[in-house]
Amino acid sequence: MTEEITLDIEQPAAKRSMVYTSFAAIFEYPDKDMVEAIRSGVIAQRLKQQLAEVDEKLLESVDWDALSDAGSNDDDLMVEFTRLFDAGTAGPPCALHGGLYTGARMQVMEELVRFYNFFGLSMSETPHELPDHLTTQLEFLHYLTFREASLAGQGEDVSDCQRAERDFISRHPGRWVPQMRLKLMEQEPKPMPFVNEVCRLLEAFLYSEVERMVVIVGPVPQGEGDVIASNRLI
Repeated sequence: MTEEITLDIEQPAAKRSMVYTSFAAIFEYPDKDMVEAIRSGVIAQRLKQQLAEVDEKLLESVDWDALSDAGSNDDDLMVEFTRLFDAGTAGPPCALHGGLYTGARMQVMEELVRFYNFFGLSMSETPHELPDHLTTQLEFLHYLTFREASLAGQGEDVSDCQRAERDFISRHPGRWVPQMRLKLMEQEPKPMPFVNEVCRLLEAFLYSEVERMVVIVGPVPQGEGDVIASNRLI
């Protein structure tokens, strides 16, 4: 996605934007740098600091040791990522593509593209950046909160951004991330602790984001909020 906006890092929305950036990076295929960042505690410390600035309640019951566990071998997390999110003759057991959880993937993809295009964004031509991939959706939420912070810093109205955040989470990651977590819980052998905990923490963050926006701009449109509430596993 492409568009440049000046960010006021002191705006509360800017801090939420950074959380989305961190989660988006975590759900990319892990390279050696990411594995080292997890093992060294950099990822856990970054999330702890960022979430504390957003909502300290998100720090309750977090397994920080799990968030620093990338396995004993350098490729453990890479193998686990492939097993859970990439491999499978009938598709991955815990897909990172939201459209695979609905039975109407093309319809979901078209709606996502409309969301992105409405805000002047277009998908890159790289084949891995599909509209319904979790990292793409998190990057879009990073963009929306980034934009909200920029507009707020200029004293402009941010309600459109906030409603878009509420509606996008409700219609997309808030619907299917809990389903992905349920599939994770069903896997044998059990997923690595890092994978379980980061998915749980992402779900908690998305839920808190919708709650925040409901207070500010009103309830989720009828029929969407019910999905989030019923899917939530935490």
